[in-house]
Amino acid sequence: MLSIQNVVKTYGPKLRAVDGVSLELKPGVVGLIGHNGAGKTTLMQMIATLNKPSSGQILLDGQDIAKKPELMRRRLGYLPQDFGVYPHLTALEFLQYFAALKGVRDPVRIRRLLELVNLHEHGSRLAASFSGGMRQRLGIAQALLNDPDVLIVDEPTAGLDPEERLRFRHLLSEIGFSKLVIVSTHIVSDIENMAQFLAIMRQGRLVAFETPEAILQQAQGQVWTAELELGAYEALRGQVQVLHAQRQGRLISVRMAHEHPPCDGAQVAEPSLEEALMSQRYALQQHRQLGLAA
Repeated sequence: MLSIQNVVKTYGPKLRAVDGVSLELKPGVVGLIGHNGAGKTTLMQMIATLNKPSSGQILLDGQDIAKKPELMRRRLGYLPQDFGVYPHLTALEFLQYFAALKGVRDPVRIRRLLELVNLHEHGSRLAASFSGGMRQRLGIAQALLNDPDVLIVDEPTAGLDPEERLRFRHLLSEIGFSKLVIVSTHIVSDIENMAQFLAIMRQGRLVAFETPEAILQQAQGQVWTAELELGAYEALRGQVQVLHAQRQGRLISVRMAHEHPPCDGAQVAEPSLEEALMSQRYALQQHRQLGLAA
């Protein structure tokens, strides 16, 4: 459906915001993961035709969207990270306005979308009075107005409370039953229970494209737990990747990433997805350091 082929985006002579990314994406939820500055937003802007690749191609059903951006725009829903509302429009008026911009003339669809995002009882309220979670749900409704085949959401749960975050994740998961949903985030828990694939970016490059199950499998035997005295913990933490540390009485309970048992008494642990990704990153750093040392 969506083919990203060796895409590069450069700014000036030195900065490669996206560096040779290739992906083949089909309907479902794809989590785009990386720290701030990893290139996630730049890649999504190119998919959304807000920016053009410096080289490479992005194809939608075989058509180059840089040459024919209208092909993507007709089939795209986009919720940017900074989603604003007009202060004097109600939620219903806000959707009616965006529907007119997108050429959608079905008032029944607007009502159904308000119901889908659980805002049908708040349609007459000013959108500016909404909580962060309600605004995000309104943002999803506007992104779905044209019944898109591709939905892109950038950091969708930033600033939401736990209940709103859970509701939002469930909504995106259901949309992914029939559409391609690309969710950009650096919060792993946002996508671990809804993404079929994770695309992991670092410094503009795609370093992995795996199922969550495959990433967890790769981390087996890499995460350890131990209970250490303070002195032992301080001596060890510079030699391993500490994932979590918590004082429990006189001892410190530690979870660590390491290829081998990091200390006496360490027990292998079942990794969470976030720990698996941190373990993967730590192992990559260690291999690079060994390569440089060699």
